Amino acid sequence: MRQPDTVSESRLEALREEAARTGEAKGGGVVPSGAPFPRPSNEQGYYGIPLLKEPTWTWQVPLYFFVGGAAGASAVIGFVAHVFGSDPGLARAALWIALAGALICPPLLIADLGRPARFLNMLRVCKFRSPMSVGVWTLMSFSFGIALAVGSGELILRGYDNESLVLLRWVGEVIATFTGLILVSYTGVLFAVTAVPVWSENRGLLPPQFVASGLGSAAGILELLGF
Repeated sequence: MRQPDTVSESRLEALREEAARTGEAKGGGVVPSGAPFPRPSNEQGYYGIPLLKEPTWTWQVPLYFFVGGAAGASAVIGFVAHVFGSDPGLARAALWIALAGALICPPLLIADLGRPARFLNMLRVCKFRSPMSVGVWTLMSFSFGIALAVGSGELILRGYDNESLVLLRWVGEVIATFTGLILVSYTGVLFAVTAVPVWSENRGLLPPQFVASGLGSAAGILELLGF
């Protein structure tokens, strides 16, 4: 953006003559000497206010992105491993990683919001057009599903094997898988709806990028555990 020029009376008179002759004056960006008009720039908007607000996120938010992404992807890995029955140990470990993430994520969000009441207030209404609202409800549904899957699975391993527990485990894993896919990708949507140009202009690429990142994190954790 070009800085406005302080112009003399002769320049203003020329602009008036041009306007009278052609019906328009191509003198944008000029400011008379001593005029109180604000002068915007690339860094500062009118009246010295920044054009873009700086993000107010604390360190808990990027950590939440990592933990939530790894947890959601781990739930998907655990479900796939259970369906194909290739490695029961892999399925169990992936589900436990997802449960750990589900336990860590709410405190991180509450710490960022500042008060637990704010987190609870977000559960009063579900707004499908709000990524934050969808994210909170997704996290709660994911936590319920993964807790159901891990709890029933551990009871089955300890000898309490019956059809009801098997059914509960499958139901929990399906819920955790579906909500896990949303959990690992909605943060990309959250970035895309901000006013930061580099994020909003690439809104179609952010969700797949977050899914790939979450999958890589989950796979890396499972590799560290020996799988």
